[in-house]
Amino acid sequence: MRIPVVAGQFYPSNPRTLKKEIKSYFSGITIKPDPAIMGAVVPHAGYMYSGRTAAHVYAALPNADTFVIIGPNHTGYGSMVSASADTWRTPLGDVDSDLDLIESIPRRIIDIDESAHQYEHSIEVQIPFLQTLFKDFKIVSVCMGLQDEETTRDVSDELMDAISETDKKVVVIASSDFTHYKPAAVAYDIDHYVLDPLLELNVTEFYSRIRERDASVCGHGPIAVMMRVCRGLGANSARLLNYSNSGDVQPMAEVVGYAGVVVR
Repeated sequence: MRIPVVAGQFYPSNPRTLKKEIKSYFSGITIKPDPAIMGAVVPHAGYMYSGRTAAHVYAALPNADTFVIIGPNHTGYGSMVSASADTWRTPLGDVDSDLDLIESIPRRIIDIDESAHQYEHSIEVQIPFLQTLFKDFKIVSVCMGLQDEETTRDVSDELMDAISETDKKVVVIASSDFTHYKPAAVAYDIDHYVLDPLLELNVTEFYSRIRERDASVCGHGPIAVMMRVCRGLGANSARLLNYSNSGDVQPMAEVVGYAGVVVR
């Protein structure tokens, strides 16, 4: 059992309060679920900062049998690329991992290692949103310590192998914040510069611009994996649904950028 580690910090630990807060982020959003959506980019900050941007994406997601959630490894623990086979608990209940899909991963680079997930928040914070909107789904959580372009190619190949063998509806979520601790105007400029190739599903140019601007996109590897998997499975377009930064919530000299993107 993977026990929540950021409940009461990134989001409320009380189930009723948590569900009420999540629902509040959808207020005024008119986006409808799109069954053609195959993947997404969602932020993973504290809900008070990035919940509204996350809600734009979750409003668009279709129901799925399995959500593959790929996040960066902020802690440094565990294998460099690892999946979890545990059941994940949040204040809203338990979500099982899709063991059938996990067992079909070739595991040339993706290990099964719970220690990489034990204290990592980037995947955990996505699950209460899914629990609020959907029922009877499972997850495959992948935590990436290595995020170079070659690794993303290997990881995406393994995930595509597994997904292509199943008849299940699978949606791939990349968990990432964007520029960290820059003035809002600077963050906006950097983030939209690296978002342009993302929206074209161009992984090579995405990495080129990350390097060129030294962009502190903490989940660039998960984003690239999501892009590759979705493109490999037939996606050909992406759309930015919302962009915000932490300074939109409370004034601050240096902000963190958040982007909500869907791929179809």
